[in-house]
Amino acid sequence: QVRLVESGGGSVQAGGSLNLTCTASGYPFISLHIGWYRQAPGKEREGVTRAYAGGYRPWYADSVKGRFTASRDKAKSTLYLQMNSLKPEDTAMYYCAADTSSLSLSRGDITYWGQGIQVTVSS
Repeated sequence: QVRLVESGGGSVQAGGSLNLTCTASGYPFISLHIGWYRQAPGKEREGVTRAYAGGYRPWYADSVKGRFTASRDKAKSTLYLQMNSLKPEDTAMYYCAADTSSLSLSRGDITYWGQGIQVTVSS
């Protein structure tokens, strides 16, 4: 029932920036735990950021902390991910993910996924 639509990916040089957008529908956004995961070739899927319902400070992976910023826009039911100082190791398919369970979002055992959007960072 929940639908997640992503946009904003692309290709940039190292040090560049991108802004990913995930728009959710089918569930009250204010109560939806939502974030981004990514998967690079040959690697396991990993959490990038999680923005929990209730206004808590977003969680970030250590690898992106200080470079990526997640923000929720309740009026637009949208999660933004501003990615700055991008590195080649950020190259991956990025997936918006959402769940009514905060634990599921943290573990990756998630009910709702976007289709994925490619981010490529070249050196």
